[in-house]
Amino acid sequence: MNTIKVSVKDRLATITLSRGKSNALNGELITELDDMLKNISDDDNIGGVILTGNAPFFSAGLDLVELYNYNEEEVKSFWKLFLNFTSNLVSFKKPMVAAISGHSPAGGCVMALACDYRVMAEGQYIIGLNEVPVGIIVPNSIFQMYAFWLGKAEATRSLLTGKLYYPEEALKVGLVDELVKNESLLTAAERKIKKFMELESNTWSQSKLNIREELIGAVTADQSEALEKMLTQWWSPTTRHILKTIIESLQRK
Repeated sequence: MNTIKVSVKDRLATITLSRGKSNALNGELITELDDMLKNISDDDNIGGVILTGNAPFFSAGLDLVELYNYNEEEVKSFWKLFLNFTSNLVSFKKPMVAAISGHSPAGGCVMALACDYRVMAEGQYIIGLNEVPVGIIVPNSIFQMYAFWLGKAEATRSLLTGKLYYPEEALKVGLVDELVKNESLLTAAERKIKKFMELESNTWSQSKLNIREELIGAVTADQSEALEKMLTQWWSPTTRHILKTIIESLQRK
């Protein structure tokens, strides 16, 4: 695997995103992570997963630099892959805790939202869904993931302005559950997931899936109509201009 690292100890798998400095999501990373989680889901020797990155990033979200140069078919395939991946994350039956090691906007936030608990490192990091200012239409499935934890009012307000939260703000609105110093991040995540793993596994998993029934329905629904609207906007001159400006800014850093 080129983009993730996996270690297993005491029935706990720790998956570390490991693609460059910022763990930007491209097809390879999404596919490797999705395949690994499917394997873990079917492996009775693994009881839970911690998903983490390396400071100062958890994941910067989608790799806009790579996506910008895709042709129409490649972009369509990527968005289908990403939406299917989010569906699989939300439907993952075992405990999964996010150890958010730094910045986690957009797609990074989506991965964290799919987890059962989020521990975030203290610091001047940002987390949230900022797709709208980037020119990307947010599908209902992603909104429902946000609203699942934040409530519909807060999710609506923050999503439509593309608000990014600092850790203390994220804790206050329920976007993350716990803040710790970076050196304590994995310890805190392990402490929480072991509490989940101590419980009877089938009872826990079925209860999780029951609690998420409406959310799972939203992320597994036919999204072809929403995808067409997203793709039309993706190729619009205004969105292309926004993306080009963002990419030029990233490349100057």
